[in-house]
Amino acid sequence: MRSIWNGAISFGLVSIPIKLVNATENHSISFRQIHLEDGGRIRYRKVCEIDGEEVTAAEIGKAYEEADGSMIPITDEDLGSLPLPTAKTIEIVAFVPATSIDPLQMDAAYYLSAAGAPAAKPYTLLREALKRSRKVAVAKYALRGRERLGMLRVVDDVIAMHGLLWPDEIRSPEGVAPETEVTVRDAELDLADALMDTLGEVDMDSLHDDYREAVEELIAAKAEGRTPEPSRADESGGKVIDLVAALESSVRAAKEARGEGPEGGEGPEGGEESEDRPAAKVTSLAGRRKSGGTGAKKKATASAKKTAASAKKSASGRAPAKKSAARSTKTKKKTAATGAGTTAKKSAAKPEPKQQAKKTASRKRASA
Repeated sequence: MRSIWNGAISFGLVSIPIKLVNATENHSISFRQIHLEDGGRIRYRKVCEIDGEEVTAAEIGKAYEEADGSMIPITDEDLGSLPLPTAKTIEIVAFVPATSIDPLQMDAAYYLSAAGAPAAKPYTLLREALKRSRKVAVAKYALRGRERLGMLRVVDDVIAMHGLLWPDEIRSPEGVAPETEVTVRDAELDLADALMDTLGEVDMDSLHDDYREAVEELIAAKAEGRTPEPSRADESGGKVIDLVAALESSVRAAKEARGEGPEGGEGPEGGEESEDRPAAKVTSLAGRRKSGGTGAKKKATASAKKTAASAKKSASGRAPAKKSAARSTKTKKKTAATGAGTTAKKSAAKPEPKQQAKKTASRKRASA
């Protein structure tokens, strides 16, 4: 890969000669401007506003425009004479945890390549130190006429550098968040968690630019004289939808995409709430009769008559029961009396022991 900058990494008294190589590339398709009438290409020509003549790149310099429109010329020699210690040096100023870098600051990415055999040892030393410390290096460097901020980290066996925006280049998010108060229910959070778990992880290498591929197919079809089939755009954008229903549908769609069928159980994951079930019918309250109407009175009268008949029937059933109870009581009393009389007679007929003894003694004396 072709280097875009040559210099050195400096931390402490250690200097590592390196080459800067772009770590990313742009695959977006670029278009030219044309004249719609004849297809001729539209070009930009650099013309001087004073004399109206077209000028070449060698005749173009830099200048700073004042508020009143006046120009202050600045030459490359003027910029080169500035005391810029990072003009050819990536100067490491600190080693910090990677979590302390705000992702909003991330800019372009570069690979740092060791320039020659003498740079291999200090390059490897810095790389292994970054690995073991699990930290990143914050550095300052100059590129394309300005000083920049960078972050050095290890990618495989290479030191990579991410350009960083200066902290004062990050805008405050004030006024961006929704200003209306919104309450998120636990059920909605549970559905969002279920969707996140269903989507799971992804192999980053499997992701690709679908739009770029569609543009390439469009260009190929046009070049062959074919008319490409129009694709249907998503019509859901900008519409206010039922959030819970959308989450439930998203969970089902994600499971189907992963080849998972609907699971049993309650809730949004394919249990009792099935799309095939008929919708419940709703009866309007306006169509119902009030409780004080004629129909209600008829029902109340019929119910009262039914209750009275039941009470009468119950009363007639209780009379025989009272007679049976009386007979049973009379029989018990008679039985008790009879038993008592029999016991008394037996007791009277049987003599007492003392009288029996006197009678026996008198009989013996008479015999003598």
